This record gives sequence, structure tokens and C-alpha cells, in this order.
Amino acid sequence: MTLSALLVLADGRFPAGGHAHSGGAEAAVKAGRLKDAADLESFCRGRLHTTGLTSAALAAGAAHGLDPYELDAAADARTPSAALRAASRRLGRQLMRAARAAWPSPELDALAAAFPRGAHQPVVLGTAARAAGLGPEEAAHCVAYETVGGPATAAVRLLGLDPYQATAVLARLAPEMDQVAERASAAAGQGVDALPAASAPLLDLTAEQHAAWPVRLFAS
Repeated sequence: MTLSALLVLADGRFPAGGHAHSGGAEAAVKAGRLKDAADLESFCRGRLHTTGLTSAALAAGAAHGLDPYELDAAADARTPSAALRAASRRLGRQLMRAARAAWPSPELDALAAAFPRGAHQPVVLGTAARAAGLGPEEAAHCVAYETVGGPATAAVRLLGLDPYQATAVLARLAPEMDQVAERASAAAGQGVDALPAASAPLLDLTAEQHAAWPVRLFAS
């Protein structure tokens, strides 16, 4: 494992398209459920332990070398919202372009050829992590961090939230990110059927509503 590769992959400046997505924060702000740093912490914690755990396990599975076709089908089955499925594949395409430039590998080439419209983002991320010499737990850490980092960054833009407060939220959640990454990695070692399927129905519902908005700041 190379720590520097992990930092590159997890860096918000890595051109993987995540900056255009709020992780459900935009819809939560409009609905009045996300108003301040305390709400942000609750929102991020809920996302981390539901869809974050599920996505982290998918990425860990790909980094572990599990069948990408089975993983992509598992991602589909675990994403009830059509809007979120589409967003995941768009992010997967964007991440694939960046990953192939950074860490050329036959596995990334094969995944890109098998899913010309884009594999699900966690599957691409796990495959990219594998190409970068990272293991399942490192891939899971990347997903856990982006699960909460995306909404935190979006909240700063949407609410004018103090960025120091948003960063403090991420710092307080760090131990829980570690726990989620560990759980995801352990599940990935048991095969696709053992991957968690934790869900957040409200995120699915608001994602469908958000996709229909004529004007929005974020893609999802």
C-alpha cells in the first residue's frame, strides 16, 4: 500500500466530478432539515452509516478483486432511486477517465470496455484503488470520506456555513469513518453476497425530487 496514492485518490481536487454533487445536501437544505453545523453532523452521520457503508463495501469488494459485473449488479440492486443510479454511473465515467490517466491498468481498461456508459462509481473507485496499489480498507476509507466530505463542502456553499465548522464536523466523524471502512472491508472479504445493503429511503425520495427541479446548484 502506498499512502501517497491514497491521498491522491481521496483528494477533493482529484478530477472525478464529485464537486458537482451535494450528496443529498441541497434537497435537505431546501426542505429545512439542514440549517446549521449541528444538522450537518447529523446528516453526514446518517449518510455515512447507511449509503456510505454500502458504497464503501462495494469499493472494497472491487479493490479485493471481486467480479465487477456482480458488483455493478449489486450496486444497482442497492440503489432504488433511478436518479441516484444515473448519478453514480456519471460519476463512474468521470472517475474512470481520471483513474486511467493516473494509474493505467488492464483492469481499468477492461471495466471501461465492459461498461461504456459507466460502471457505478464505487466499483470504479475500488478498481482504481487496486490499480494504485491500495487494498480494500483503503478503498473503503476513500468512500467513507467522500460520503461526508461532499455534503460538508456543499453545505458551505448552500448555507454560507463557516468552513471551520464544516471541517470540525468531519474531524468529529473521523472515528466513525474508520469504523465504517473496517466493516466494509471485512464484508468484502466474504464475497458479494455478504456486502451490506444499508439504505436511506429519504435520500432516495429527495433525490428523485431534486432531479426534477428546473434550477439547482448541484447535479444531485
